[in-house]
Amino acid sequence: MKVLLAFAGLLAVAAANPPVSTGKVVCYYDSNSYVRESQARMLPNDLDPALSFCNYAVYGYAGIQADTYKMVPLNENLDVDRTHANYRTITNFKTKYPGLKVLLSVGGDVDIEDSQKYNLLLESPTAITAFVNSAVLLAEQHGFDGIDLAWQFAKTKPKKIRSTWGSIWHGIKKTFGTTPVDEKESEHREGFTALVRQLKQALSVKPNNLLSITVLPNVNASIYYDVPSIINLVDIVNIAAYDYYTPERNPKEADYTAPIYAPQNRNPLLNADAAVNYWLQSGAPSNKLVLAISSVARTWKLDAESEIAGVPPLHADGPGEAGPYTKVEGKLSYPEVCLKLINPAHQKGMAPHLRKVTDPSKRFGTYAFRLPDDNGEGGLWVSYEDPDTAGQKAAYVKSKNLGGVSIMDLSMDDFRGTCTGDKYPILRAAKYRL
Repeated sequence: MKVLLAFAGLLAVAAANPPVSTGKVVCYYDSNSYVRESQARMLPNDLDPALSFCNYAVYGYAGIQADTYKMVPLNENLDVDRTHANYRTITNFKTKYPGLKVLLSVGGDVDIEDSQKYNLLLESPTAITAFVNSAVLLAEQHGFDGIDLAWQFAKTKPKKIRSTWGSIWHGIKKTFGTTPVDEKESEHREGFTALVRQLKQALSVKPNNLLSITVLPNVNASIYYDVPSIINLVDIVNIAAYDYYTPERNPKEADYTAPIYAPQNRNPLLNADAAVNYWLQSGAPSNKLVLAISSVARTWKLDAESEIAGVPPLHADGPGEAGPYTKVEGKLSYPEVCLKLINPAHQKGMAPHLRKVTDPSKRFGTYAFRLPDDNGEGGLWVSYEDPDTAGQKAAYVKSKNLGGVSIMDLSMDDFRGTCTGDKYPILRAAKYRL
């Protein structure tokens, strides 16, 4: 009887104190959010409510100086100037959150001035050395715990919508081979391996320094990442399995941007599961892999040729209108989407709200749409993550025994609590499901 009572007591304690998640949460902070306007502007103090949920914070982004190949701040006034000194402001959060590790990321598809320098650097051992020495120094000077390589490799080409004759001609060209997006793929693969090896060695001089890599959207990992050669040198592999469809890449066709599994009759490689399985099948330990959850919604205009059911894929007419906060066509933050969903249709001067469509299978994602009016105007289709889909991706991560999730990025989550009053709902949902 005593044994039973003791056992019952243990169960009660376990119920009152659920096990702490062992999954990593990697939180990306896009420093460009500092210079946005109005409700989209994020100051360093706005990060505070999020950081208790994060094991790692990644500051984005540093860049490469084209003539020296050194790693440098992309915005000196913001990042290192005494007035702002955001580098040091962010790393100082470690005082309040002692378990937090803060990394400095380079690239991230935002270092757009002469982006070919990322490939040229990999072709030169001298340039690699210059980059490594400067990166380690920059991180050490400002209190970072390591470097994240969000390397700007060439992107795969988007699928084109073709006529019957176009499809036949494409098939003929494919038979005789096609021009690769990068004519020096092998050299750049070897150069990146050398860069990782040298950077790891330099970082290891200081105990507990970390090296992570971020595989950016639409970069063919099988071309550029020699997994057996680099996997023991990196601590985290962040797989950015989203933006498979965007209004920039696919202006005439709207579709799920970040499905977990391939929807029917789609490219079987354009989904999170395929991206994860490449790394696992190449020998990467599952606990080093982190799956990214994008807080950025992608939007397309619908027109008179679009299917009235709204089910993807469907015809579109380029990027949707810019949001009131982020002010970029084809792109909305989560709170901008949320406000469109709950906006009453009858309000004077306001467009009808978006109809939200959830995915009962939990495989492809959530979307929302609004059909065009009688004049063919006002149509919109949106693919986005919400707390439910973020939780589903975290559950997928747990089912595959992966290392965790990343949020890319915090500034596009609802950091003000506009939607429901809860700040960072996407981050919270992912954390709770790990």
